Amino acid sequence: MDLQRINVKFFVENPDGILLTDFIRIFNSWIQASDGEYYDIADYNHVHAGPGVLLIAHEANISMDNTGNRLGLLDNRKQPLSGGNIEKLHFVFRSALEFCRRIENEPALGGRIKFRGDEALFLINDRLVAPNTEETFRAVKSELEALARILYGGAEFTLDHNGDPKQRFTVFIKTPRAFEVDTLLKNLDSYGDRLVGVGGT
Repeated sequence: MDLQRINVKFFVENPDGILLTDFIRIFNSWIQASDGEYYDIADYNHVHAGPGVLLIAHEANISMDNTGNRLGLLDNRKQPLSGGNIEKLHFVFRSALEFCRRIENEPALGGRIKFRGDEALFLINDRLVAPNTEETFRAVKSELEALARILYGGAEFTLDHNGDPKQRFTVFIKTPRAFEVDTLLKNLDSYGDRLVGVGGT
């Protein structure tokens, strides 16, 4: 399976008191500083347990997403990614974590947001290529396991596939250990050179 339209979400550890409307102003400041990389904002703050506030770019939408009433940073890749599957996973997970770190360090938030490192959501936003079946899970399991070993530095983890046929293909990656965003990024960077040739399309 050629993985494309990958989504990765990391969840907010302390969502109480966080206002999605704050991100309209924050994302607007990112647009102004991006030299055209980002070009619009979509505000779904009024939708209960919905997609939240999105920062729109050609390559991806970055959002503070509240789907399922679980607030988090969602990196939604829209354009084709090159390389093998494990390289694509590495790229998108790293991108999502970089945005998490940027939000944690956002001056306008005053350190009020921290992301959980012990759980991540992996989603394929293409029901035709990746129907939500056990067959799809088997096709991507080994590469997700390879990525999770790197992400968590060899710590124990589980893959929890949500097999509801009404939902898009989704896997929750969980570890019993607590991890900081910076640690996860360091793990990805430290093992990045091992990704070439692992897994594949």
